[in-house]
Amino acid sequence: MEVIAITRNARMSAAKGRPLARACQGLKASEALKVVEFSPKKAAEILRKTLLSAIANAKNNNGVADPGSLYVKLSVFDESVRMRRYWPTARGSAHPIARRMCHCKVVLTDVKKESK
Repeated sequence: MEVIAITRNARMSAAKGRPLARACQGLKASEALKVVEFSPKKAAEILRKTLLSAIANAKNNNGVADPGSLYVKLSVFDESVRMRRYWPTARGSAHPIARRMCHCKVVLTDVKKESK
């Protein structure tokens, strides 16, 4: 059984969240919550909310009695759309600015992934 939760269009660059997402993969859901709870990064709050949503999805939609038995199978930050803006510069010209956004995806499973 797999449970998925996705946070879309979070106002952050995906590259800033990827190291934290990799650190949570393969852990129990409760241990992954502890990892993100004590991280000072902005990505930690986005990942925490997505993890809690995935746990709630498992409990309410899939009828998992014990959410403590779930493992993080997949945790990724993917790029989303970019807001295009322009910064005015000298002599009436402008420089483009790309304000990046990302999607955070968490997949929980009840089977622990074997490590190599």
